[in-house]
Amino acid sequence: MIKQRASVGRFAAWRRLGLRIGLALLVTAVVILLYAFWPVNEDLSDLIPPDGRYHVEILRDTWGVPHIFGQTDADTAYGLGYAHAEDDFFTIQQTFIAAKGLLGQVYGPDSAPIDYVLGWLRIRERVETQYETSLSPEVRTIVEAYAAGLNHYAALHPDETIPGLYPVTGQDVVAGFAQRTPLFFGLDGALTELFAEERQRTLTTKGDVSQAPSTAVSRPPVAQYGSNTFAVAPTLSANGETFFAINAHQPWEGPVAWYEAHLHSEEGWDMVGGTFPGAPLILHGHNRDLGWAFTVNSPDLVDVFVLDINPDNPNQYRFDGEWRDLEVWDVPIKVKLLGRLTWTVQQEALWSVYGPTVRQPHGTYAIRYAGMDEIRYVEQWFRMNKAASFDEWQAAMSMGAIPMFHAGYADKEGNIGYFYNGRIPRRAEGYDWSQYLPGDTSETLWTEYVPFAELPRVVNPPSGFIQNANSNPFIATFGPGNPDPSAYSPTLGIEDRVSSRSLRLLELFAADDSVTYDEFIAYKYDLFYSSDSAVPQWVEQVVNADLPDNPNIRQAAAILRDWDLQTNGDSLGTTIFVLMMTMVDDHDLADYAGDALTNTPISTAALVDGLELAVDFLQEHYGRIDVPWSEVNRLRRGDVDLGLAGAPDILHAVYGDLTEDGRLRGAAGDSYVLLVAWEEDGGVQAQSIHQFGSATTIPHSPHYADQAPLFAERRLKPVWYNEADIRAHLERAYPPGKN
Repeated sequence: MIKQRASVGRFAAWRRLGLRIGLALLVTAVVILLYAFWPVNEDLSDLIPPDGRYHVEILRDTWGVPHIFGQTDADTAYGLGYAHAEDDFFTIQQTFIAAKGLLGQVYGPDSAPIDYVLGWLRIRERVETQYETSLSPEVRTIVEAYAAGLNHYAALHPDETIPGLYPVTGQDVVAGFAQRTPLFFGLDGALTELFAEERQRTLTTKGDVSQAPSTAVSRPPVAQYGSNTFAVAPTLSANGETFFAINAHQPWEGPVAWYEAHLHSEEGWDMVGGTFPGAPLILHGHNRDLGWAFTVNSPDLVDVFVLDINPDNPNQYRFDGEWRDLEVWDVPIKVKLLGRLTWTVQQEALWSVYGPTVRQPHGTYAIRYAGMDEIRYVEQWFRMNKAASFDEWQAAMSMGAIPMFHAGYADKEGNIGYFYNGRIPRRAEGYDWSQYLPGDTSETLWTEYVPFAELPRVVNPPSGFIQNANSNPFIATFGPGNPDPSAYSPTLGIEDRVSSRSLRLLELFAADDSVTYDEFIAYKYDLFYSSDSAVPQWVEQVVNADLPDNPNIRQAAAILRDWDLQTNGDSLGTTIFVLMMTMVDDHDLADYAGDALTNTPISTAALVDGLELAVDFLQEHYGRIDVPWSEVNRLRRGDVDLGLAGAPDILHAVYGDLTEDGRLRGAAGDSYVLLVAWEEDGGVQAQSIHQFGSATTIPHSPHYADQAPLFAERRLKPVWYNEADIRAHLERAYPPGKN
């Protein structure tokens, strides 16, 4: 009995202890949940600059376009930060989440690898150590003022902010450029290869010289969207004018979607053009004296090296006959678990003499890319913004901080030019640099770059015309004056592609010896595929093929046979062709939306399969084959739903995503178009259009889609440049924070 009472007592004690533990665990769980999900209201009021710190006024014209008038350059940059935040604060914040390495903390484990890459590539470390020494005081003032404008907007709109992001700093602005720029020349593609399950390329040895430029490691992810730039000199224009087209094709939404702005200061900054979220200046456009435009090129700017690892020490690699130690450290990554609850994980990072290094089951690799030590992107762009002459603009370009892009140029003096820009490594001859390189010799360790002056260019050619539409640099004009391809080493990795757009530009302008401004605009909106492109060849292949005995397929082939290669809204052939190419399944076809329209062979069988799928698609969604192109090709924005002309690799380029209702919803291509004319006396006039409007992410704004009807009709709006004209077409004027 005594033993039984003791057992009961012990059981009761254990039960009370269990209840206490359970209660403690419950309380702990409640506390954790409260911490994880309790609303956080950050006090950002101290981010509001004191009155008198900045002297700037934002003038919104009747299209909502911001014209920023500041006393100093810094005042203007501050005003741009605030104005752009009013129109696209969400996207701007996304760029800074990435630049700060907070993606995993904000969005969870799936985004954490991007934070790891930021630390592995040492981008923040590089910015912190070079910020004071590599950037001029003037540019540091610019980026810090721009950040202040964003912080000011955040302080006044705390319900729109992302907790933990603020304050944004000038260093964050610079880090954003350092992080995003390599993605334009394909660094992400090279990294994806390294983390694949098996080795993706062969290891070249000395004597392998069969490099094909189009297979270089760097394949720009935005190349499929293309871009156009072209210029007419006074010798070719009808009235001694200079015409210039600034026409980059970008995604219509997201971190590299165009935003139009005009920046003016009393210190001589007076640029109008396009910029991206997170950029404190104009990326391409014009001032009173000159203008430039960029289109994507793809020189080989990324190399991968295979390291020879010491079998007795996995942290050593052979280099020039000696074992060297890898630098090994851990990158801390904060990852969101639940609500605000995060966990910090450590991920190994390696560094060799070549640069960032990674261990894989199939080898240990180092990666080296152009501008690994570069942070001066904003410095070069700002000098271009302020340039007042051809010589000043070329001096800015010669900095070499911007690592890629074809550049078109024109100015009020009548100078025009095309430049193949790139921070291209000066590499050893005798290796196939499109493959993986041996990482055990200083012969493959490049340390210098080819100067800007030594790269292909065409300046003031006899034709009076230059162009680039993502083609190689050797067809920049018609007639004499193009660069000689044999003068450039294959180690540069200069691409050999030719777009239909370039061929069409050369056709149009070579046939006109007296170009008027109206003709210049008409050529910009030309809707034909070039007869010298691969398009008519593909059409001929499929219509002459042994087609299935199906009346719908025969009807589609007949429509294609009669197609005149024009992509207007009434075209039936464009509908068949674009859907056929969208459906093509051929491993040799890189991407129909990009450079494949001229020099990519496609098998007849693949084209026939694509035609059959296109016919089935039309029957399913429209119940017929003869569907006008504008019924399929749509601009959709809120309640706006408009038919579009244009197509992939047309001068009026439109790229769409297939939707459930069988339409192609416009997603990229012609977006911000800016056409400039310098009159014979040097005066400048310009017209522009945006595919949506200035309020790029504000659905309730009248400027959310007010430019879309003009865009669909291929019409332009005026660019008001002088303050008197702006105030004559003024919607509102206000200093930041006082609207």
